[in-house]
Amino acid sequence: MRTFLIAAGLLAAQLLSAQNINDVKNLLILGQLQKAKQDVDKAMGNSKFNSKPEAWLLKSCIYSSLAMDEKNKNTPEGFQFAGEADAAYKKYREMDPALSLLSDPIYQNAVINLYSYYYSAGYNEYAKKNWGDGVNKLSKAVEYSDLLISRKLISAPLDTNVLILAAVTAENNNQKDVAASYYKRLADARLGGKEFETIYRFLMVYYFNKKDIPNFEKYKALGQQLYPESEYYTYDLIDFAVGLSETFDEKIKAIEEAIAKDPSNYKAHQVLGEVIFDTLHSNKENAVLPHNAQELEAKMIAAFKKSAELKPDSEIPYLFLGDHFITKAVKVNDERAAHAADMKKRTKPGHANSKEDIAKRDMLDKKYGEALEVAREPYEKAAAIMEKKELNNRDKQQLKKICNYLAEIYAYKRIMAKGNPAEQAKFAAEEKKWNDKYDNIK
Repeated sequence: MRTFLIAAGLLAAQLLSAQNINDVKNLLILGQLQKAKQDVDKAMGNSKFNSKPEAWLLKSCIYSSLAMDEKNKNTPEGFQFAGEADAAYKKYREMDPALSLLSDPIYQNAVINLYSYYYSAGYNEYAKKNWGDGVNKLSKAVEYSDLLISRKLISAPLDTNVLILAAVTAENNNQKDVAASYYKRLADARLGGKEFETIYRFLMVYYFNKKDIPNFEKYKALGQQLYPESEYYTYDLIDFAVGLSETFDEKIKAIEEAIAKDPSNYKAHQVLGEVIFDTLHSNKENAVLPHNAQELEAKMIAAFKKSAELKPDSEIPYLFLGDHFITKAVKVNDERAAHAADMKKRTKPGHANSKEDIAKRDMLDKKYGEALEVAREPYEKAAAIMEKKELNNRDKQQLKKICNYLAEIYAYKRIMAKGNPAEQAKFAAEEKKWNDKYDNIK
C-alpha cells in the first residue's frame, strides 16, 4: 500500500509540474508577462518543476519578453531581465543539447528576444562609445544570431550587421583577438564593398603581428581580389616589418627575422640596407650617429652587397653604396679644406708650412683619395647597369649625377698621379669619358 501511495504521489507531482508549465506558458501566450513571471519564479522553487529543460526555456522566454517590453528596454531592469533570460537559456541548453523544444514557435521567441535585446543594447553602447559594455552585449547578439541562423529562423547565411558592429566595438576596446574572430568570418565570406575594405587590412596587420604568415598571405590575396585598385595589397612582409615597427631597433629586428626565414629575399636585404642608410645619413635636425655606427655600417654594406648579388640587374644597391662612400669622402674633403684654411691663417706670408702641417695635409689628401676610390666601384657598376636600360627622366638625372662624381674622382686621381705621365693619361681619358657621357644624357 505504501509503495502505491509513493508512486501516486510522484505521478501527481509530475502532473502538477506539467500543469504548471502549461499554465505559465498560457499566461505567456496571452501576454500576461507579470503574472507569468510571478508563477514561473514560484514554480522554480519546486525541484519537480526546475528539473525539466522546458521550465528553463519557459523562464528564458518570459524574462526575454520582459527585457524587450517597451517600458523596460534601455533600463537597468531590462538589462537584469535579459541577463536572467540568458542564464536560463544556457541552463536549458545544458539540459537539452539537441535544443528539441526550439521547434515550438512560442519558445523560439526566447532566442529571438535575446538576439534583439543584445543587438539593440549593444548598438546603443556602440553609439555612446562605451566599447567595453558594447562588445559584451554584441558578442551575445552574435551568439544568438548564429543560433537563429542554424535553426533557419534567419534566412541569411551570415548576419553581417551584428558581426561588423561586434568587430568594430571589440577593436575599439583593444580586444584584437575578439575583433579578428568576427572580421575573419566576414572576410571568409568574401564580404565586398568599399566600406568593408578595412576588414582585410585589419586581418593582414593582425596576422602579421601574430607571425602567422599563411593567414597574412591569405587575407592579402583576398583583399587583392576584392580591391584590385588598392595599393595596400601590393605591400609584402618587408613593407609591413618596416611600416609597423615604431623604433629603429624594432625595424632592424623585424627585417632580420624575415631574412632568417628567407635568406634569398632580395627586398629584405635591400630594405635592411636602406633603413640603416637613412639612420647613418639622417637629415633630421640635430641627428646624432648611433653609438654602434661602425657596426651598423658593416651590416649595411653587407646587406647592399647581398641584395646586389641576388638581383644583379638592379642598380639600386650600388647607388646607395656609392652615395654612402661619396658622403664619407665629402666629410674628409671638409677636413682638408678646414686644415688648408687653418694653415693659411697660421702661416705668415713668405714662410713655409711646418712639417707637421704638410704631413697632415698629405695624410688628408691620401685619405680623401681612398674615400673616392671606394665610391668609384659601386658608381661604375650602377652606371653599367643603367646604360643598358631605357631610362625615365628621374633615372637620367641619377645617371648624370653618377657621371659627374666619376669624372671628379678620375680628375682627382689624375692630379694625384703627378710625376707618372702614363697614369695621368689613363685617368685623364676616364675623366673625359665620364664628362662626355654626362653631356650626352638628354
